[in-house]
Amino acid sequence: MSVTKEIKKITTHTLQRMKAAGERISMLTAYDYSFAKIFDQAGIDVILVGDSASNVMAGHETTLPITLDQMIYHASSVIRGVNRSLVVVDLPFGSFQSNSEIALASAVRIMKETGAHAVKLEGGEEETECVRRIVSAGIPVMGHLGLTPQSIYKFGTYNVRAKEEAEAAKLKRDAKLLEEAGCFGIVLEKIPALLAKEVTEEIGIPTIGIGAGGHCSGQVLVMHDMLGINTEFKPRFLRQYLNMFEQITTAVQQYIKDIKDKDFPNESESY
Repeated sequence: MSVTKEIKKITTHTLQRMKAAGERISMLTAYDYSFAKIFDQAGIDVILVGDSASNVMAGHETTLPITLDQMIYHASSVIRGVNRSLVVVDLPFGSFQSNSEIALASAVRIMKETGAHAVKLEGGEEETECVRRIVSAGIPVMGHLGLTPQSIYKFGTYNVRAKEEAEAAKLKRDAKLLEEAGCFGIVLEKIPALLAKEVTEEIGIPTIGIGAGGHCSGQVLVMHDMLGINTEFKPRFLRQYLNMFEQITTAVQQYIKDIKDKDFPNESESY
């Protein structure tokens, strides 16, 4: 009789234990069933269904155009490929900002219609009421501080945030306020490594860095960047683990050649 090994699902409590034990948390974005299934089986801890889908899936310049309905579509696809990973879904621009009733309604839709495990939203003190309201409904919330892409037109640049003392102090304060409001973790994007270290040490919940140095509780990258599907985006913080653009291009060109040369399909590939 075969014994099926029980799959230990990652939960928000798992992440808390990992931080306490000093075990780093791995996080990667995914937007469809096929990649989510691969990442889950590979052992990734957290899958983020990011509003970066606006860029890498739809070709928009910013994350602003993607809608709640589109995020729900991507998240539903991802969930069907996952058995173990914790799936976190971005609340897109316009679905929560400074209105806790709308924020709760958006979060409820994501949870009910996708089966996801948590939501993520950008912003600090100004969004704590939204966080409290969503958490009070039983929905786990991850925060996001530093470079917040939904505010790109306010910042006017994708440069490193919180290099100045005043902004660094606000970020620290915002992190503590998000923890107090009930966030189970916070993404820190493109901030000085020393500041990220201080925040990670000063709050009890895990921090997930992207361009925030090596002292965070975990790290996240966009899959298209990490796998080398997207060749235009090459910031300092990105480590590219594959060059899929080159590999896929070579494979497609060989496929085209085999068709043109009447080599594909051959007899063994025919009925």
